[in-house]
Amino acid sequence: MRVATWNINNVNKRIGLLVDWLARTQPDVVALQELKCTTADFPMAALQAAGYASIAVAQRTWNGVALLCRGHEPLPGLTALPGEPADTQARYLEAAIDGVLFAGLYLPNGNPQPGPKFDYKLQWLERLRLRTQQLWDTGHPVVLLGDWNVVRTDADIYQPNTWGDDALLQPEARAAFSAILAQGWTDAIAQAHRKAKQTAPLPFTFWDYRRKRWERNAGLRIDHILAGQAFTVQDAGVDREERGREGASDHAPAWAELALKKARSRRPRRPRR
Repeated sequence: MRVATWNINNVNKRIGLLVDWLARTQPDVVALQELKCTTADFPMAALQAAGYASIAVAQRTWNGVALLCRGHEPLPGLTALPGEPADTQARYLEAAIDGVLFAGLYLPNGNPQPGPKFDYKLQWLERLRLRTQQLWDTGHPVVLLGDWNVVRTDADIYQPNTWGDDALLQPEARAAFSAILAQGWTDAIAQAHRKAKQTAPLPFTFWDYRRKRWERNAGLRIDHILAGQAFTVQDAGVDREERGREGASDHAPAWAELALKKARSRRPRRPRR
């Protein structure tokens, strides 16, 4: 199963790029973020014509998340992260797809920090930690994927000292991300990178439009795919070339090839004599 996540940065503006990428790479499930449209304006018909059923929690300005799937109809679950009924930002969506629970998320940026936006980011991360623990404890196949807006380690950024004050690198955010990983989730890209014994830096997923950061490969890895205990990560990476296309998002799609582990057969116990 090939899954992917892409901060599309305005889905209607970039629907042509999205449909073209879907046709070439044919992922089974895709999480999108930063839709920048209302639910009514989400391009469901165009995606259906491309072979993908979809569900979305959309919102103007900076938010909005969606899940797309090929060959199956997504069964909607939660449309908001539990824990704060007053939170109306469209940042979280769950759906069951072919027996797997997918959680698509768009974590708050948190800038400027310190301040209320960073406080909201940390509160959101804590609510997420509680939800991911619930999902882990079910033992069911679960995949978490999206734009986490957290640079996990210094290996995930081209030059850490230039982003020292940014909310993406703050120790509190990194610790919160690590607390989720400590539940047992597998960082698919990092795992595939280690498995291949690569010595090059981890692949970036985001390059700011400013200061020629794409041209200089001055990137960050903030888009993550976390696989639950039911999966083996066979491969993972980033479709980096999508960032270089005309009119591209400032993010590139991150993807992973996941396989369900075979259930261990239990030998029948011998009766006691």
